[in-house]
Amino acid sequence: MSNSSCHTNQPNHNTLKSEKKKSDQLPSWDLTDLYPSPDCQELKNDLQKAQTLITQFSEKWKGNLSQTSSQELNQALKSYEIINEILGRIGSYAQLIFATDSTNLQNTKFYQDIHEKITGLSTQFLFFTLELNQLSEENVKNKMQDNELLQWKPFLDKIRILRPYQLSNEIEKLFHEKAVTGANAWSRLYDETLATLEIPLKDKTVSLGEALNKLSSSQAKERKDAAQGLSSVFSKNLRLFSIITNTLVKDKQISDQWRGFSRPDSQRNCDNQIEDSVVDALVTAVTNNYQNLSHRYYLLKAKWLGVDKLHHWDRNAPLPEDHDQPIRWRDAKTIVYQAYHEFDPRLGKMIDQFLHSPWIDATLRTGKSSGAFAHPTVPSVHPYILLNYHGRSRDVMTLAHELGHGIHQILAAKQGYILSDTPLTLAETASVFGEMLTFQSLLKNQTDPRHRHILLSRKVEDMLNTVVRQIAFYQFERKVHEARHENELLPEQIGQFWLETQQKSLGPAFEFTPDYNTYWTYIPHFIHTPFYVYAYAFGDCLVNALYNVYQEGFPDFQDLYIEMLKAGGTKSHKELLAPFGLDASDPAFWQKGLNVINDFIDELEQI
Repeated sequence: MSNSSCHTNQPNHNTLKSEKKKSDQLPSWDLTDLYPSPDCQELKNDLQKAQTLITQFSEKWKGNLSQTSSQELNQALKSYEIINEILGRIGSYAQLIFATDSTNLQNTKFYQDIHEKITGLSTQFLFFTLELNQLSEENVKNKMQDNELLQWKPFLDKIRILRPYQLSNEIEKLFHEKAVTGANAWSRLYDETLATLEIPLKDKTVSLGEALNKLSSSQAKERKDAAQGLSSVFSKNLRLFSIITNTLVKDKQISDQWRGFSRPDSQRNCDNQIEDSVVDALVTAVTNNYQNLSHRYYLLKAKWLGVDKLHHWDRNAPLPEDHDQPIRWRDAKTIVYQAYHEFDPRLGKMIDQFLHSPWIDATLRTGKSSGAFAHPTVPSVHPYILLNYHGRSRDVMTLAHELGHGIHQILAAKQGYILSDTPLTLAETASVFGEMLTFQSLLKNQTDPRHRHILLSRKVEDMLNTVVRQIAFYQFERKVHEARHENELLPEQIGQFWLETQQKSLGPAFEFTPDYNTYWTYIPHFIHTPFYVYAYAFGDCLVNALYNVYQEGFPDFQDLYIEMLKAGGTKSHKELLAPFGLDASDPAFWQKGLNVINDFIDELEQI
């Protein structure tokens, strides 16, 4: 073998340097697995195909469901799923294009055009679920004797939960069509406003996401400057955000009154297939633990930071000894991969596929959605993940979180488009479990007491943000929705509700400046998915209890865990947790999850 051939088999220094640099480049996703471009022929063909199938579907089944046999209803459900998956593919593509850069007018126009077309198409077969709910209990029970139709029972059960609240076909159709120019239009205005916000910071302006990231800076002045910049911009836009909130809350109230929901979160609870009483038990358990969890921890943090009182911009401040050195993208990938792989190589293999495929967008750029999400798209493709990677430890946990969603979505995809959809309360299970795996992997390998202290404090803060903060958000929403029944709310009233719930949840360690009253404005869940937020606390407490079972050496835990994720939306929370000996309807279940946070704080006090 010649020297030159030996040389080509061994990467030289420049090649290795180039490869390392490339591995540190933040990825952007490639959406061509959905469609080549917004104006491609494939997308136009799918819109036409959907229209043809919907016409055929309507002609065959409209007004005839009560007379169908079990076999015919099974055929109708299969056709219904095919149509929905086509529309789901188109809608996913438009939503991801919009999230990539919502300041691009072509993107926003494409998103709105597609949204209107899908709404128009879906209106034409809205009759199907409405007529399914009009079937008598006896009719449905008789049809369920057919084993082939039995596979659709979870979907039919989910639809029929809302049966008591269903209106006439004409009114349901009106609500559906008006959403484009009603709630959805206001949500779009909110998104586009957030995307274009420019936050003043010293001698420059930055995006909302960049400014929020500065609230985790190790420099107190930098945190304060970012907070003041955010406050000034939120205040300038306060009237608009208040109008959007008042309008959407009133819009929801009108719908709830027509449908007969007894409380503002009841529809969300029905969608999540969870009883009001279970949500109440969760909220009560968390609020009863405020003093022992968040109040106790933040008093410790004030002492560690050497201050009498914390300001709101200190909430996510790193500890003095936590320099939070930037974590390179390639290192973040390694950390998360190893955590999943150590738990189960099957999950590690799936994580590896995500990390080496153009399915993740972590690049920082203007106009991009400021949050993080995993979009399941459709079972025939794969999920896409969006996050904004600043190189902080919390970003690594976000990566672990969203990859957990991605794994869940891929495993559940085998159930098909309709049955793969997991209720929000269970949708956070794999994501939060992935965070716990990553944290425990890092903690296990840490022997230095100072570094262990840092890791524990970071984890406790993340858990408080997931549990305490989200329940405070839920209580804020309840106050806003209940007060809106009487009158339109002034910005000051909304701000007061925000301050009250924040003071109660965070405790006496904080001294809130008046400008903090505006910080409710940037929480998108209040706009897009009212009462979504308790699902985070539900998921965190559930995972804490679940992880305890794993640590205790529960037999075949990994296999049972993967089977739970594969179930998607085919089982209730009771059915999914039963194999692990857990029951979310038991009030003690929530305390078991909260005790995990409590134990971490105990260890921090001892350190």
